[in-house]
Amino acid sequence: MNPVSPAPPSGGGGSCRVLQRVAVVGAGAAGLCAARHILSRPGSFAPPVVFELSDNIGGTWCYDERTGPLPDGRPVLSSMYRDLRTNLPKEVMMFPDFPFDPQLSSFLPHQEVQRYLDRYCENFHIRTHIRFNTEVRQVRPVVTTTEGEERTVTWEVTSSDSSGGQETETFDSVLVCSGHYSDPHLPHIPGLERFKGKVLHSHSYKFADPFSGQTVVVLGAKASGLDISMELARAGAKVVLSHRDPPLRVPLPPGIQQTSSVVAVSEDGRLRLQDGSEVQADVLMFCTGYNFKYPFLEAAQLGLEVQDHVVSPLYRFMVPPAFPNLFFIGICKIICPFPNFNCQVQFALAVLDGSVTLPPREQMEEEVRQEQQKKLEQGVQRRHLLKMDRGQWEYCDTLARSAGFPPLLPVVRSLYEEVWRQRQVQPENYRKNNYRIVSATQWELIH
Repeated sequence: MNPVSPAPPSGGGGSCRVLQRVAVVGAGAAGLCAARHILSRPGSFAPPVVFELSDNIGGTWCYDERTGPLPDGRPVLSSMYRDLRTNLPKEVMMFPDFPFDPQLSSFLPHQEVQRYLDRYCENFHIRTHIRFNTEVRQVRPVVTTTEGEERTVTWEVTSSDSSGGQETETFDSVLVCSGHYSDPHLPHIPGLERFKGKVLHSHSYKFADPFSGQTVVVLGAKASGLDISMELARAGAKVVLSHRDPPLRVPLPPGIQQTSSVVAVSEDGRLRLQDGSEVQADVLMFCTGYNFKYPFLEAAQLGLEVQDHVVSPLYRFMVPPAFPNLFFIGICKIICPFPNFNCQVQFALAVLDGSVTLPPREQMEEEVRQEQQKKLEQGVQRRHLLKMDRGQWEYCDTLARSAGFPPLLPVVRSLYEEVWRQRQVQPENYRKNNYRIVSATQWELIH
């Protein structure tokens, strides 16, 4: 089987060169990063077309107090809640080429991150290339075979605007930057219809005040489950933090009790736990993560499998081996997001402009298979295959070496890991710390 090759730039260079047209799906942080780097390479790429479903940039950082379907029937995309503050300091969270305002504290309210993305958008003149209130309906590959058996792929992108008008355009490549924090994952709990209280997912949680005085079972103890539990406890709720992991050893505030996971709802509406005990609750809140959802793609046609928590196979966590001019940016979990996006985008554009040559399709598929098999043998569950955690640094370094762009500074990893340690020791107070980057390898705590 011949590998599918990206559509090559035409022409003989100079002013005759035909620039590649790239579609970017989504104007959150990953999509803005993609647009910024495409615009910085005017010798290879035409200005991007960025399709954005909402009326603003920022993706999940764009706070919307509304829940449920909007008047036009579209869902609320952002999972932001009113009082969220970042769990990473701005010193490591920033795009490497665009620092936050140094006057700001290290851990920021979400509004400051949205303002930062607005500044990024203005600084790199991205906004004029964004089509707001535009839904991507379909992204379809068009394969052409030349007489020499060389296969090239272009992409038909069909979109509709708020007036309902549809348009189909052709692009040389597509960067999917639509995020993965908008389609709530709700695990099946037998008998849930018998629960007499309120059921919601953290996607619909906005602030703690309405839960004061209530017993709230929070299902899931990862970042958002823990953070929301502490918010609820401060607001006077009695919180039952229910999860299937070993008990957290971090010091939790009064008002939070840890239990085993909810496994069913009893006949009388009480929540039955893994250990056999039962809990009477007013609210059951799922902090159980999100599904990958790409309604505009036909996964099987692309040689992909899209499940709730896994998209596979993706070479370098980005590229479907059968279609190496389609890229998924930012789908990995447990990462330093903006720096990760920045590395992925630069690697993707290096593939498209020819400075990086990908292996043949079969080799890419085999590399992904081996990498996944290794993780599974180490005890990683299939649904966690896209979690990077400590592997993110070597991953970003590999992309930088391959594509020839500057790697992340060692201080980013060092400070990220320090904050991770602080979060285990003082989950309520670690955000009071402020940091300063001193050099490529050193940071300091500001007193």
